Amino acid sequence: MATFFRHYDSLRLFTVVARYSSFSDAADALAMTKGAVSYQIKTLEEALDIKLFRRQPRGVVLTEVGQELLTLARPAFQNIETGLAEMVRMEDNSLTVGMSSYFASRWLSPRLMTFMQDHPGIQLRLQPMTRLFDLDRQGVDLAIRWGNGEWDDVHISPLMPMPAWPVGNRETFEKVQKLGLRRAISDLTLLRDHDDSNAWSDWLAAADLHREDRKDTLIIPDPNVRVQAVIDGQGIALMDALVQQDLDEGRLFRLSEIELSTYGYFLARPGNGEHTRNVDDFVEWLKSL
Repeated sequence: MATFFRHYDSLRLFTVVARYSSFSDAADALAMTKGAVSYQIKTLEEALDIKLFRRQPRGVVLTEVGQELLTLARPAFQNIETGLAEMVRMEDNSLTVGMSSYFASRWLSPRLMTFMQDHPGIQLRLQPMTRLFDLDRQGVDLAIRWGNGEWDDVHISPLMPMPAWPVGNRETFEKVQKLGLRRAISDLTLLRDHDDSNAWSDWLAAADLHREDRKDTLIIPDPNVRVQAVIDGQGIALMDALVQQDLDEGRLFRLSEIELSTYGYFLARPGNGEHTRNVDDFVEWLKSL
Protein backbone atom coordinates (compact mmCIF):
# COMPACT_ATOMS: atom_id res chain seq x y z
CA MET A 1 0.00 0.00 0.00
CA ALA A 2 2.87 2.37 0.80
CA THR A 3 4.20 1.80 -2.74
CA PHE A 4 0.77 2.66 -4.16
CA PHE A 5 0.65 6.05 -2.48
CA ARG A 6 4.33 6.79 -3.16
CA HIS A 7 3.73 6.33 -6.88
CA TYR A 8 0.09 7.44 -6.96
CA ASP A 9 0.46 10.03 -9.72
CA SER A 10 2.62 7.79 -11.89
CA LEU A 11 0.30 4.81 -11.45
CA ARG A 12 -2.72 6.90 -12.38
CA LEU A 13 -0.88 8.16 -15.46
CA PHE A 14 0.01 4.54 -16.28
CA THR A 15 -3.70 3.60 -16.35
CA VAL A 16 -4.43 6.49 -18.70
CA VAL A 17 -1.64 5.50 -21.09
CA ALA A 18 -2.95 1.92 -21.00
CA ARG A 19 -6.43 3.17 -21.86
CA TYR A 20 -5.29 5.15 -24.90
CA SER A 21 -2.38 2.86 -25.91
CA SER A 22 -0.53 6.05 -26.76
CA PHE A 23 1.73 8.49 -24.94
CA SER A 24 0.55 11.32 -27.21
CA ASP A 25 -3.17 10.70 -26.68
CA ALA A 26 -2.70 10.26 -22.92
CA ALA A 27 -0.74 13.52 -22.84
CA ASP A 28 -3.57 15.32 -24.63
CA ALA A 29 -6.15 13.88 -22.24
CA LEU A 30 -4.15 14.98 -19.19
CA ALA A 31 -3.01 18.34 -20.61
CA MET A 32 0.63 17.25 -20.35
CA THR A 33 3.48 17.03 -22.82
CA LYS A 34 4.37 13.71 -24.40
CA GLY A 35 7.85 14.04 -22.95
CA ALA A 36 6.49 14.43 -19.41
CA VAL A 37 4.31 11.35 -19.81
CA SER A 38 7.19 9.31 -21.19
CA TYR A 39 9.47 10.43 -18.35
CA GLN A 40 6.97 9.49 -15.62
CA ILE A 41 6.37 6.06 -17.14
CA LYS A 42 10.14 5.48 -17.40
CA THR A 43 10.57 6.58 -13.77
CA LEU A 44 7.79 4.21 -12.65
CA GLU A 45 9.32 1.32 -14.59
CA GLU A 46 12.69 1.95 -12.96
CA ALA A 47 11.17 2.25 -9.48
CA LEU A 48 9.25 -1.01 -9.84
CA ASP A 49 12.02 -2.67 -11.86
CA ILE A 50 9.53 -3.92 -14.45
CA LYS A 51 8.79 -3.17 -18.09
CA LEU A 52 5.22 -1.92 -18.47
CA PHE A 53 4.95 -1.13 -22.18
CA ARG A 54 6.43 -2.22 -25.47
CA ARG A 55 6.94 0.74 -27.77
CA GLN A 56 5.61 0.29 -31.31
CA PRO A 57 5.61 2.56 -34.38
CA ARG A 58 2.00 3.50 -33.59
CA GLY A 59 1.50 3.73 -29.87
CA VAL A 60 2.36 1.26 -27.12
CA VAL A 61 1.08 -2.09 -25.89
CA LEU A 62 1.13 -3.51 -22.39
CA THR A 63 3.62 -6.17 -21.48
CA GLU A 64 2.34 -9.22 -19.62
CA VAL A 65 3.41 -7.79 -16.28
CA GLY A 66 2.01 -4.42 -17.31
CA GLN A 67 -1.37 -6.04 -17.86
CA GLU A 68 -1.16 -7.60 -14.40
CA LEU A 69 -0.41 -4.20 -12.86
CA LEU A 70 -3.30 -2.63 -14.75
CA THR A 71 -5.64 -5.30 -13.37
CA LEU A 72 -4.59 -4.29 -9.87
CA ALA A 73 -4.39 -0.51 -10.32
CA ARG A 74 -7.46 0.30 -12.42
CA PRO A 75 -10.11 -0.81 -9.84
CA ALA A 76 -8.31 1.14 -7.13
CA PHE A 77 -8.42 4.40 -9.08
CA GLN A 78 -11.99 3.79 -10.19
CA ASN A 79 -13.05 3.30 -6.57
CA ILE A 80 -11.29 6.48 -5.49
CA GLU A 81 -12.68 8.57 -8.37
CA THR A 82 -16.17 7.15 -7.92
CA GLY A 83 -16.07 7.92 -4.21
CA LEU A 84 -14.83 11.47 -4.78
CA ALA A 85 -17.46 12.07 -7.44
CA GLU A 86 -20.17 10.82 -5.12
CA MET A 87 -18.94 13.12 -2.34
CA VAL A 88 -19.13 16.10 -4.70
CA ARG A 89 -22.61 15.14 -5.84
CA MET A 90 -23.77 14.80 -2.26
CA GLU A 91 -22.69 18.40 -1.75
CA ASP A 92 -24.16 20.05 -4.84
CA ASN A 93 -26.91 17.54 -5.77
CA SER A 94 -26.29 18.25 -9.44
CA LEU A 95 -26.99 16.15 -12.51
CA THR A 96 -25.30 16.75 -15.87
CA VAL A 97 -26.93 15.14 -18.90
CA GLY A 98 -25.20 15.31 -22.27
CA MET A 99 -27.06 15.17 -25.58
CA SER A 100 -27.25 16.77 -28.99
CA SER A 101 -29.04 20.11 -29.28
CA TYR A 102 -31.23 18.36 -31.88
CA PHE A 103 -32.60 15.87 -29.33
CA ALA A 104 -32.85 18.50 -26.61
CA SER A 105 -34.85 20.98 -28.67
CA ARG A 106 -37.01 18.55 -30.64
CA TRP A 107 -37.92 16.01 -27.98
CA LEU A 108 -36.71 16.69 -24.45
CA SER A 109 -37.33 20.39 -23.91
CA PRO A 110 -41.16 20.32 -24.20
CA ARG A 111 -41.30 17.54 -21.57
CA LEU A 112 -38.60 18.71 -19.18
CA MET A 113 -40.73 20.82 -16.84
CA THR A 114 -42.41 17.76 -15.36
CA PHE A 115 -39.05 16.43 -14.17
CA MET A 116 -38.16 19.79 -12.62
CA GLN A 117 -41.49 19.90 -10.81
CA ASP A 118 -41.17 16.34 -9.52
CA HIS A 119 -37.51 16.72 -8.47
CA PRO A 120 -37.04 20.31 -7.24
CA GLY A 121 -33.94 19.38 -5.24
CA ILE A 122 -31.89 18.29 -8.29
CA GLN A 123 -29.82 20.92 -10.04
CA LEU A 124 -30.13 19.74 -13.65
CA ARG A 125 -27.66 20.81 -16.32
CA LEU A 126 -28.14 19.94 -19.99
CA GLN A 127 -24.81 19.87 -21.79
CA PRO A 128 -24.95 20.12 -25.60
CA MET A 129 -22.54 17.61 -27.11
CA THR A 130 -21.75 16.55 -30.66
CA ARG A 131 -19.29 13.83 -29.64
CA LEU A 132 -20.65 11.76 -26.80
CA PHE A 133 -17.47 10.12 -25.58
CA ASP A 134 -15.09 10.46 -22.63
CA LEU A 135 -18.08 11.18 -20.40
CA ASP A 136 -15.99 10.84 -17.21
CA ARG A 137 -13.53 13.50 -18.29
CA GLN A 138 -16.30 15.86 -19.37
CA GLY A 139 -18.13 15.55 -16.06
CA VAL A 140 -21.24 14.05 -17.69
CA ASP A 141 -23.33 11.77 -15.47
CA LEU A 142 -25.54 10.48 -18.26
CA ALA A 143 -25.68 10.94 -22.04
CA ILE A 144 -28.40 10.36 -24.59
CA ARG A 145 -26.71 8.96 -27.66
CA TRP A 146 -28.00 8.26 -31.17
CA GLY A 147 -26.90 5.24 -33.14
CA ASN A 148 -27.19 1.47 -33.11
CA GLY A 149 -26.02 0.98 -29.52
CA GLU A 150 -22.79 -0.78 -30.47
CA TRP A 151 -20.35 1.15 -28.27
CA ASP A 152 -17.89 -0.37 -25.82
CA ASP A 153 -16.64 2.83 -24.15
CA VAL A 154 -19.80 3.35 -22.06
CA HIS A 155 -22.56 1.37 -20.35
CA ILE A 156 -25.54 1.33 -22.73
CA SER A 157 -29.26 0.77 -22.23
CA PRO A 158 -31.98 1.44 -24.82
CA LEU A 159 -34.18 4.51 -24.45
CA MET A 160 -36.32 4.64 -27.57
CA PRO A 161 -36.07 2.98 -30.98
CA MET A 162 -36.17 5.56 -33.76
CA PRO A 163 -35.22 4.23 -37.21
CA ALA A 164 -33.28 6.52 -39.53
CA TRP A 165 -33.89 7.13 -43.24
CA PRO A 166 -32.61 9.56 -45.88
CA VAL A 167 -34.18 12.98 -46.38
CA GLY A 168 -33.65 15.75 -48.91
CA ASN A 169 -35.22 19.04 -49.90
CA ARG A 170 -37.93 19.42 -52.55
CA GLU A 171 -35.49 19.69 -55.46
CA THR A 172 -33.68 16.54 -54.36
CA PHE A 173 -36.96 14.68 -53.86
CA GLU A 174 -38.07 15.56 -57.40
CA LYS A 175 -34.73 14.38 -58.76
CA VAL A 176 -35.09 11.05 -56.97
CA GLN A 177 -38.65 10.70 -58.25
CA LYS A 178 -37.46 11.31 -61.79
CA LEU A 179 -34.27 9.22 -61.86
CA GLY A 180 -34.84 6.71 -59.11
CA LEU A 181 -32.77 6.63 -55.95
CA ARG A 182 -30.15 4.23 -57.32
CA ARG A 183 -29.16 6.67 -60.08
CA ALA A 184 -29.78 9.89 -58.18
CA ILE A 185 -27.78 9.06 -55.07
CA SER A 186 -24.49 8.90 -56.96
CA ASP A 187 -24.84 12.63 -57.68
CA LEU A 188 -25.85 13.61 -54.14
CA THR A 189 -23.58 14.66 -51.29
CA LEU A 190 -23.99 12.53 -48.19
CA LEU A 191 -24.08 14.61 -45.02
CA ARG A 192 -22.54 12.75 -42.09
CA ASP A 193 -22.17 13.43 -38.40
CA HIS A 194 -18.57 12.25 -38.02
CA ASP A 195 -15.84 10.86 -40.22
CA ASP A 196 -15.94 7.55 -38.33
CA SER A 197 -19.71 7.13 -38.49
CA ASN A 198 -21.05 3.89 -40.01
CA ALA A 199 -24.64 5.07 -40.44
CA TRP A 200 -24.49 5.78 -44.18
CA SER A 201 -22.56 2.56 -44.84
CA ASP A 202 -25.21 0.64 -42.90
CA TRP A 203 -28.04 2.28 -44.82
CA LEU A 204 -26.44 1.76 -48.24
CA ALA A 205 -26.00 -1.91 -47.37
CA ALA A 206 -29.64 -2.18 -46.23
CA ALA A 207 -30.76 -0.54 -49.49
CA ASP A 208 -28.50 -2.86 -51.52
CA LEU A 209 -26.80 0.13 -53.08
CA HIS A 210 -23.19 0.17 -54.16
CA ARG A 211 -20.85 0.84 -51.25
CA GLU A 212 -17.80 2.82 -52.24
CA ASP A 213 -15.32 5.21 -50.75
CA ARG A 214 -17.17 8.38 -51.57
CA LYS A 215 -15.29 11.66 -51.57
CA ASP A 216 -18.44 13.76 -51.99
CA THR A 217 -19.33 13.79 -48.32
CA LEU A 218 -19.78 16.69 -45.95
CA ILE A 219 -19.27 16.24 -42.21
CA ILE A 220 -21.60 18.31 -40.02
CA PRO A 221 -21.53 17.13 -36.38
CA ASP A 222 -24.49 19.21 -35.14
CA PRO A 223 -27.76 17.51 -36.23
CA ASN A 224 -29.74 20.77 -36.25
CA VAL A 225 -27.18 22.33 -38.58
CA ARG A 226 -27.32 19.18 -40.69
CA VAL A 227 -31.09 19.51 -41.03
CA GLN A 228 -30.71 23.09 -42.22
CA ALA A 229 -27.99 22.04 -44.66
CA VAL A 230 -30.41 19.53 -46.22
CA ILE A 231 -33.11 22.20 -46.47
CA ASP A 232 -30.58 24.50 -48.15
CA GLY A 233 -29.78 21.81 -50.73
CA GLN A 234 -26.26 20.97 -49.60
CA GLY A 235 -26.91 17.24 -49.64
CA ILE A 236 -28.96 14.45 -48.09
CA ALA A 237 -28.84 13.14 -44.53
CA LEU A 238 -30.10 10.30 -42.40
CA MET A 239 -32.76 11.63 -40.03
CA ASP A 240 -35.55 10.23 -37.89
CA ALA A 241 -39.08 10.99 -36.72
CA LEU A 242 -37.91 14.10 -34.85
CA VAL A 243 -37.99 15.96 -38.20
CA GLN A 244 -41.70 15.21 -38.63
CA GLN A 245 -42.68 18.89 -38.48
CA ASP A 246 -40.20 19.69 -41.27
CA LEU A 247 -41.75 16.88 -43.33
CA ASP A 248 -45.30 18.08 -42.65
CA GLU A 249 -44.43 21.64 -43.66
CA GLY A 250 -42.64 20.66 -46.86
CA ARG A 251 -39.10 21.65 -45.90
CA LEU A 252 -37.87 18.05 -45.93
CA PHE A 253 -38.91 14.99 -47.92
CA ARG A 254 -38.33 11.35 -47.14
CA LEU A 255 -36.42 9.75 -50.02
CA SER A 256 -36.86 6.04 -49.29
CA GLU A 257 -38.94 3.65 -47.21
CA ILE A 258 -35.80 1.68 -46.36
CA GLU A 259 -34.66 2.48 -42.83
CA LEU A 260 -32.07 1.59 -40.23
CA SER A 261 -34.42 -0.29 -37.94
CA THR A 262 -31.86 -0.93 -35.17
CA TYR A 263 -31.01 2.76 -34.76
CA GLY A 264 -32.44 5.02 -32.10
CA TYR A 265 -31.57 6.73 -28.82
CA PHE A 266 -29.66 5.05 -26.03
CA LEU A 267 -28.74 5.99 -22.50
CA ALA A 268 -25.00 6.02 -21.99
CA ARG A 269 -23.39 6.00 -18.56
CA PRO A 270 -19.69 6.65 -17.99
CA GLY A 271 -17.34 3.69 -18.18
CA ASN A 272 -16.94 3.52 -14.40
CA GLY A 273 -20.51 2.16 -14.23
CA GLU A 274 -21.40 4.56 -11.46
CA HIS A 275 -25.04 4.69 -10.39
CA THR A 276 -26.32 7.67 -8.44
CA ARG A 277 -29.80 8.40 -7.17
CA ASN A 278 -30.07 11.49 -9.39
CA VAL A 279 -29.18 9.53 -12.51
CA ASP A 280 -31.59 6.74 -11.58
CA ASP A 281 -34.38 9.27 -10.99
CA PHE A 282 -33.79 10.89 -14.37
CA VAL A 283 -33.64 7.55 -16.18
CA GLU A 284 -36.85 6.40 -14.48
CA TRP A 285 -38.55 9.65 -15.53
CA LEU A 286 -37.35 9.33 -19.14
CA LYS A 287 -38.64 5.78 -19.44
CA SER A 288 -42.03 6.77 -18.01
CA LEU A 289 -42.70 9.23 -20.86
